[in-house]
Amino acid sequence: MPRPKKVRCVRFLPKAGYFKPRGVPLMNLEEVVLNIDEFEALNLTDLEDKNQETAADEMGISRPTFQRTLSSARKKVAEAIVLGKALKIEGGNFVMATMRKFECAACGHAWEVSFGIGRPSVCPVCGSTNFHRVVEQRGPGAGRGLGPCGKGKRSR
Repeated sequence: MPRPKKVRCVRFLPKAGYFKPRGVPLMNLEEVVLNIDEFEALNLTDLEDKNQETAADEMGISRPTFQRTLSSARKKVAEAIVLGKALKIEGGNFVMATMRKFECAACGHAWEVSFGIGRPSVCPVCGSTNFHRVVEQRGPGAGRGLGPCGKGKRSR
């Protein structure tokens, strides 16, 4: 019996749930379903140019699992484009990431920013550009990667 799928961390949902060939009614097309976690894997590597290790850590999964997710996503997108099928983006085993924490080195102010809006340019209190992302201490094994959405260690 296989292990249950680990929950993947996703920062935001796609703006469109369907893509289809122009001029063909959706009811006349076969569908390929791209899961939300596969969508996130494509976004992190192909759009944001992150390496697989970094992207896997952000999603709270191992690098080999990330590779399988990314390969599946690319195959589904290729199938939709090459064979003229509709691409439906939905489902999967994921949780939404809500906030990222930052701390200013100049004044010590700590604040949170939601995912998907980019990195802040300055500290909201003092205007300094000398700030960093806060990674919470996780006990023994810290630095080995975060679980879904930064909550606990992920297993390797």
